[in-house]
Amino acid sequence: MSAPAPTPTSSPTKARYIMIGGFLGAGKTTAIGKLARHLTDQGLKVGLITNDQAGGLVDTKLLRTQGFATEEIAGGCFCCRFNTLVDAAAKLNDATKPDVFIAEPVGSCTDLVATVTYPLRRMYGESYSIAPLSVLVDPVRARRVLGLDAGGNFSSKVTYIYKKQLEEADVIVVNKRDLLTPEQLVELTEALQKAFPQAKTVDASAREEGGLEGWFATLSSQAQPGNRAPMELDYEVYADGEALLGWLNATVTLVAEDEFDANGYLRCLAGAIQEKLAVQQAEVAHLKMTYSPDDGIGGEIASVNLVRNDNVAETGMTLDEPSTGGQLILNLRAETDPAELLKAVKVSLVIAGEIYPGVKSTLDHEEHFRPGKPEPTHRDSEAPGD
Repeated sequence: MSAPAPTPTSSPTKARYIMIGGFLGAGKTTAIGKLARHLTDQGLKVGLITNDQAGGLVDTKLLRTQGFATEEIAGGCFCCRFNTLVDAAAKLNDATKPDVFIAEPVGSCTDLVATVTYPLRRMYGESYSIAPLSVLVDPVRARRVLGLDAGGNFSSKVTYIYKKQLEEADVIVVNKRDLLTPEQLVELTEALQKAFPQAKTVDASAREEGGLEGWFATLSSQAQPGNRAPMELDYEVYADGEALLGWLNATVTLVAEDEFDANGYLRCLAGAIQEKLAVQQAEVAHLKMTYSPDDGIGGEIASVNLVRNDNVAETGMTLDEPSTGGQLILNLRAETDPAELLKAVKVSLVIAGEIYPGVKSTLDHEEHFRPGKPEPTHRDSEAPGD
């Protein structure tokens, strides 16, 4: 029996609910930050909801640093924490009364239409207008999954989740389009349209701020189709696929004898972790880190991002000044035993300490695990209709 859902704070007008999904490493957080800024510049109030299997999200830190009101839901996907999702929206509503809610689900989560947006429409249609579900893809990863290119990839059950995300999408966004040649982009777009004809496929670059206007207009003005039946999903294969992924969230305190380059330290640490996981042949889905200096002014942070084994860790935000210490938040997901993730991080912290001998690291907190079987609070077997 479905658990009773809480009642959201009522509003005289409907708030817009936008959910942006996509597999780990697709660039969701960057895109959400750009969308939130775009809406804010239009005079709208925006509330963000992030989601993870455990607490201590880099995404939450990055979005709050940009000045957005952000609630974090930990301990399971939106589908399994539906009541908490509604509670988070109500909390944001009480605090800032957003005109738009933007929700970022766990990157390994699927079946969001049947378990989140359809129930939300059915139970809270008077409070929220639901935007089409967008699913972002990293173009290099997508080309490999669709068989257009060779290269490191996930096993079949993890790939099952990846493809199911695309199958339920209303809009597929080929993000980071600048990574492909024009010919490769056309080939990928055609392959996506052929494999997933129910979705509109667009391309953009959230980081370069290219191709976003049309997509943003769709999210702001169009409604989620209400006449499409939820997709079929084998929850046993879904659970097996998630269980193949190792999850690690950690916080680390850095203390330096003298000033050091925190941007360089993050790149060094990311490279060491990447090298250790490559030896294990563990396919990296996403590694994200932020560093917040104790003496930071105005919430400045440094960040790095790695989305594939054969990719180079990319610098996101940077610090203009050297640091003497602060807190590092690390989120790592890869297809391997989670204990191996912890081992790789610990060894890499030692390596980084040898390259930066004046910097001492202390692992304050860590959670490493495999996600449990998804058990949705609600799952609508029929479309709610328009």
